[in-house]
Amino acid sequence: MKNRKKQTAAVLRSKKADFKQFAITLLCVGSFFYLGTILPSVEKTMVSTNVYMGATILFLGMSILFFRLSNKYKKILAEMDDHDSLKQ
Repeated sequence: MKNRKKQTAAVLRSKKADFKQFAITLLCVGSFFYLGTILPSVEKTMVSTNVYMGATILFLGMSILFFRLSNKYKKILAEMDDHDSLKQ
């Protein structure tokens, strides 16, 4: 039983770390798209600006989603640790 809880905790820790890395990566990519919208360019059209803003919103929204998932797994791990400390 204890071995199973350790395996579950290990899987949750890895998911938490993965989701946080995904979120940080998407945040960086979204910020680069945002920079593409605010930097002046000769060939920039309204369509390209709208595409960049759409990509910015998409990547930043997905980043928020992954940060929330990471936080969810962090809370689950904290509850598991609290539950285990109460049993001892």
